Amino acid sequence: MSSPVWHPYAHLKTQTPAPRVVGGQGAHFQLDSGERLLDATCSWWCMIHGYGHPRLVRAIQQQADSLCHVMLGGLTHDAADQLARELVRITPAGLEHVFYSDSGSVGMEVAMKMAVQYHHLQGRPEKHRMLSLMKAYHGDTAGCMAVCDPEEGMHSLFAGYLPQHHFAPAPTAPYDATLEEVDADLMALRRVLEAHHHEIAALLMEPLLQAAGGLNMTSPRYVSGARALCDEFDVLLVFDEVATGFGRTGRLFAADHAGVCPDIMVLSKGLTGGYLGHAATLATDRVHDAFIGDSDLHAFMHGPTFMGNPLACRVALESLRVFEEDNYLDRIARLNAILVEELAGDEALRSHPAVADVRTLGATGVIEVHDASALKDAAAMARQRGVWLRSFGRWLYTMPAYITRDDEMRQIIDAMKAPFLTR
Repeated sequence: MSSPVWHPYAHLKTQTPAPRVVGGQGAHFQLDSGERLLDATCSWWCMIHGYGHPRLVRAIQQQADSLCHVMLGGLTHDAADQLARELVRITPAGLEHVFYSDSGSVGMEVAMKMAVQYHHLQGRPEKHRMLSLMKAYHGDTAGCMAVCDPEEGMHSLFAGYLPQHHFAPAPTAPYDATLEEVDADLMALRRVLEAHHHEIAALLMEPLLQAAGGLNMTSPRYVSGARALCDEFDVLLVFDEVATGFGRTGRLFAADHAGVCPDIMVLSKGLTGGYLGHAATLATDRVHDAFIGDSDLHAFMHGPTFMGNPLACRVALESLRVFEEDNYLDRIARLNAILVEELAGDEALRSHPAVADVRTLGATGVIEVHDASALKDAAAMARQRGVWLRSFGRWLYTMPAYITRDDEMRQIIDAMKAPFLTR
């Protein structure tokens, strides 16, 4: 009997039955068949501690003994207060206020509404559109779909349904580019701001790593240049660190590479170590204090039912403790060293005619091909090697759990290279 579960991003006519997961430990999960697979993508990049981490499981169990949920409207609880203080401590200096929600997409919706209402309260209601980047992906809710790449993104079907926003070209200068090499990207951004700043409330950016829009890796100089341009044109800067936050780029946050503070930052995925859905939208005093006033319009009219869920807040606090106490940034540096040497450094892979580029950043490794057909057997070949690996479009990638061992990282890399070096 087939399952009534409707799976995401699946073609219903051609999809194969989904493997049934019954458990997990460390960087592996186990299927009901007994098959044990090394998860190369840590469940869409969120299970940064791997599966079955005893401290995170215990944190959820202990919190469940006292309080599983309570509305945050008019009430609060210790876990929400403690997590907010910790997030203010670890994020770039200047982010002082935390608004909770239940997913990264909703966290971005919060950020966009916050930016529009901020300008309205400042007497600039005409600044109500967003500026996004090509190759961007910010989520699958309606507001987020409208700021994803409208050409190569996955939401073109809904173009007539979505509000219209502005887009700047995706930056092309790589991570280690000089300022002169980044200038062309910043000039392209400047041109859009010069033409439309009067109606732009915020620039939305996945700093350094545009994830689901093609795993584009860019320069910290572009990030700092964008900060300066936003200040010049009175546009708020919003960092979508749903994918990049909590170490994925090699620093705790991608913003740390550039040494800048956005006006608003959105966190999710690794926030709870992937153990429960949760998100946080952080704002500076500048943004927050604009909402202090006497009119009805000063209230921020957003309130997800499960915002600040005690179970999610408690496991997020434990996730942060594990991250810091177990020196995860050192672990990420080790994973990156292996990726640089054995993936990006493989000249046979780089010179393969199907391969357009191989790149790495922090605990992320990507093989980009010229034609998606080159990856049609990649998942099956990886599974034969004991690795769960999924490609999308022209990109085959790994974003492993940070507890992945050296030998496991090499197993993932071998599986990624198999479609190109074993034929």
